[in-house]
Amino acid sequence: MSSKSSAKNQNPHGLKFTSLDQIWDDLKMGIKQVYSRQEMARKRYMELYTHVYNYCTNVDQLANARFTSAKKKGPQNQVGAHFVGMELYKRLREYQQDYLVRLRQDGFDLMDEDVLNYYTRQWEDYQFSSKVLDGVCAYLNRHWVRRECDEGRKGIYEIYSLALVTWRDHLFKPLNKQVTNAVLKLIERERNGETINTRLVSGVIKCYVELGLNEDEPISKGPTLSVYKESFEDRFLTETDHFYTTESTEFLDQNPVTEYMKKAETRLLEEMRRVRVYLHESTHEQLAKRCEKVLIEKHLDRFHAEFQNLLEADKNEDLARMYKLVSRIVNGLPELMTLLQTHICNQGLAAIEKCGESAINDPKLYVQTILDVHKKYNALVLTAFNNDPGFVASLDKACGQFINQNAITKMANSSSKSPELLAKYCDSLLKKSSKNPEEEELEDTLNQVMVVFKYIDDKDVFQKFYSKMLAKRLVQHNSASDDAEASMISKLKQACGFEYTSKLQRMFQDIGVSKDLNEQFKQHLTSSEPLDIDFTIQVLCSGSWPFTQGSTFNLPSELERSFQRFTTFYGSQHSGRKLMWAFHMSRGELTTNCFKNRYTLQASTFQMAVLLQFNTSTTYTIQQLHENTQIKVDLLQQVIQILLKCKLLECDDGTADDIKPSTEVKLFLGYKNRKLRVSINVPMKTEQRQEQETTHKHIEEDRKLLIQAAIVRIMKMRKMQKHQQLLTEVLAQLSSRFKPRVPVIKKCIDILIEKEYLERVDNEKDMYSYLA
Repeated sequence: MSSKSSAKNQNPHGLKFTSLDQIWDDLKMGIKQVYSRQEMARKRYMELYTHVYNYCTNVDQLANARFTSAKKKGPQNQVGAHFVGMELYKRLREYQQDYLVRLRQDGFDLMDEDVLNYYTRQWEDYQFSSKVLDGVCAYLNRHWVRRECDEGRKGIYEIYSLALVTWRDHLFKPLNKQVTNAVLKLIERERNGETINTRLVSGVIKCYVELGLNEDEPISKGPTLSVYKESFEDRFLTETDHFYTTESTEFLDQNPVTEYMKKAETRLLEEMRRVRVYLHESTHEQLAKRCEKVLIEKHLDRFHAEFQNLLEADKNEDLARMYKLVSRIVNGLPELMTLLQTHICNQGLAAIEKCGESAINDPKLYVQTILDVHKKYNALVLTAFNNDPGFVASLDKACGQFINQNAITKMANSSSKSPELLAKYCDSLLKKSSKNPEEEELEDTLNQVMVVFKYIDDKDVFQKFYSKMLAKRLVQHNSASDDAEASMISKLKQACGFEYTSKLQRMFQDIGVSKDLNEQFKQHLTSSEPLDIDFTIQVLCSGSWPFTQGSTFNLPSELERSFQRFTTFYGSQHSGRKLMWAFHMSRGELTTNCFKNRYTLQASTFQMAVLLQFNTSTTYTIQQLHENTQIKVDLLQQVIQILLKCKLLECDDGTADDIKPSTEVKLFLGYKNRKLRVSINVPMKTEQRQEQETTHKHIEEDRKLLIQAAIVRIMKMRKMQKHQQLLTEVLAQLSSRFKPRVPVIKKCIDILIEKEYLERVDNEKDMYSYLA
């Protein structure tokens, strides 16, 4: 009775205690079955699981019972579960160690592919079996192992992790060198063109990755890659360096750079495929960097030298390959960009120089030459260099250089020759002609013009010449298409802003207003005495049009009445406005009655004035014509020369080029022409030369005003400014219109000081102050 009583006191809840010895033999047999990869029925698996479960739960319950009945006796009574869990854990660990020691002995003398075959096969079997065992011991993992880890106990792992640690210590470490060597040899063989069993490499790599446990967090999920990196990746990268250093040097010594680039491209793709097929993805970045350094960066000098040859030979495919390779290197591209810029600039200069002097007087040839160079290298940048912003900038800089400074600008001794020729090219496109392109083609050509316009430094010069030529087209009703004119102005507005095109747009408005005014004048004439000639007028705002007031002369009596009638009509419509007549821009038609055929001559007002004199006499001296018409002598001489060349007049003494005041000219009554409508209104040299001179003069004057306005704007905002900083800001503000010269800016500062907009600050060198 007494013994039963004491047992009852030790186990007050009546729990059945299962010792480890009772279950171990059967559990060990089951584990052996698992590691021998024998087939296992579900029932048998559950028996093994139940062994571990019953053992652990019995122990836990007993430990809890003891804990409840002995709360006041201290913590030493809570170690039962800890002790028994440790025993089971130790026996599992010992079993795995014994198993792996036997495997190690079998594989110790194996080398190369034999050791890889053995290692990967045994690893796959061992890993699978350990996962099954981990499932059997799931309850031990969830409770005892977790509790031990939570309490900070070192060297305790979940059963699968324990299997990995045991493999690492008892099989991986002893065989590591020969396995890794075998893997590296296999990879080298593949690099040399042999076909290998990649499954052997990937099997080893997966094992190395799996062995990288986080020992600070034993129950955390996922490997740390420590084993993979230390035992394989570091050596693999070193071997890669060595292999490609040797190969690239030898290949370049025996082959051209173009062939080497193909080889390098292939090798880089192979290495990336290698990562995908059997290496860990984390190796990708390091491997790419190592390969790029050895295959590309170390040979950049050879690449740079070859780049120039490829440009000269137009090897676009090889250029694209070089770009793709060099773009992998940090700061590898700037040198190529510089080389490209220099090459394009030289090609542009050479192309323009090849045109010779003819380009000065042939705007189409000049602009087309520029566009051909731009088109070629823009296509190159787009296709070979993937429209890389750096290469686009190189193209832009090069075009800016050779367009603004080239053989033609040197011949003309003016950097503003390019905008002038571009404006003339626009005029030839937009002026009525038998060669006018279709509307769609014209729009494309205008887009090409804007490409050149973008690179011009002196955009204000283009504006001056363009506005003069537009004005002539509008006044002479010589525009090929109003839509094309509007489209071009829209493009310029988009490129340079509203202010740049405001005068151009006002010209169009004036033409519209003039049409209405002509209608009103015609209605006015119908209500009073009509004119005996067809008379059309254009009233233009002097501030918007680039015309200067022409010289006065005696208007022919045949035109005087029309002139007076319109002046009176306009005065009645707009009191206070003053009409300034631009006779040099006026034109008309004369009908002849003195020749065999009746001709209609389209003539300038000055030509009309001279020809109408021959209604009263058929012969005049130059002096007499000057006195009758009051046209300036030099201008009159040119008018006469044109009429002589047209064979409307004839001269007895000397040629048309040698006219004196005493020279006699007479009407040539034998005049013949195949056309009945004949235009004799051709530009005069003096007129053209004078127009060019005044245009350039106006440009300089306008620039001074723009510079002064920019200085005032800056000083109004800054109040005080250093000289150098003021220069920098003025240059920055005006660079979109033109590049101001520093001496001109300094002169404008002095003018503003004189006008008391600015003053120099006393005792402070190079400092200006704004005077409000």
